[in-house]
Amino acid sequence: MVQDGGSQVCKVDVAAKEAAITRFLDEYPQAADAGRGHPVLQGCEDVRWSDFSECPAGIPVLLHALLDRAAAPEAERVLSNCLHNGITAMNAAVPTVLPFLLGLAGDPQVPVRSELLGLLVVVAEFSESVDAGDEASILWFGSDSEHPEREQCRAVFMEHASVVAALAEELASSDHRAALRQAAGLL
Repeated sequence: MVQDGGSQVCKVDVAAKEAAITRFLDEYPQAADAGRGHPVLQGCEDVRWSDFSECPAGIPVLLHALLDRAAAPEAERVLSNCLHNGITAMNAAVPTVLPFLLGLAGDPQVPVRSELLGLLVVVAEFSESVDAGDEASILWFGSDSEHPEREQCRAVFMEHASVVAALAEELASSDHRAALRQAAGLL
């Protein structure tokens, strides 16, 4: 358990995340090249992912691997783990990866599209502002000032509101549709 401002958070070490990506590549060496040239992934390799606290440099490998039919389920699992800093916090890199995830979730050819829709719902829920007067929530999730990635994610969802609205329509759960729409400022 690590003390983070006013909150206690169980964090996954960046070395463990890098090791998970290495294990993934050992099992699926072909996957890193699967999404090369996909238009929604342009620029993902230009981001200095390791400049984000607790973010591994291998995020582009996982994004590309989401387009490999054999590797996509494991790539999505490893990517999800890399984007969380424990059970109550998302990584500071999430606002930067979010446009790539939105683009991939909108592509019907992506093998794990439904899983990406689920991940977007989780990001939308993690992006919700925490009530500054709710001490228990602040203890668990930290204040919004400690986690600027929440507001940054909401800004990305709003910037891509038309895509978010279309993706929300594909979700079976009315709560999940509402979470996406809320994050994009559509409610």
